[in-house]
Amino acid sequence: KLRAGGVTVRREHADDVPPVHGSPGELNQVWTNLIDNAVDAMAGEGILTVRTYADEHAVIVEIEDTGPGMTDEVAVHAFEPFFTTKEVGKGTGLGLDLSRRIVVERHGGEIEVDSRPGATVMRVRLPLAPPA
Repeated sequence: KLRAGGVTVRREHADDVPPVHGSPGELNQVWTNLIDNAVDAMAGEGILTVRTYADEHAVIVEIEDTGPGMTDEVAVHAFEPFFTTKEVGKGTGLGLDLSRRIVVERHGGEIEVDSRPGATVMRVRLPLAPPA
């Protein structure tokens, strides 16, 4: 989807981001789902920003798009299984649910959405200490 050329990718990575403990394959699935949804939300045209930084407890990864945004009602349900705003046959409604389970249940992190018209940010916080 990114090769079609209508999406500009911006990378904003802090220099002091430490490594986190986790499953690379599972986290790769999270990034794939979030980026795929962002590109779909922008209908293949816009700016996709991938941002990483850290605080004293976590590494934060943000995927931001310049699409139309989500209403509050949609955002409340975004991580529920089988919830989708995509047309029939275009999505299963499982990508964000799976991403939430990987981040929260498998890695002890948090995932949230912050959305308004022209800027939707999916924010993932992964703890610096491995989950118990």
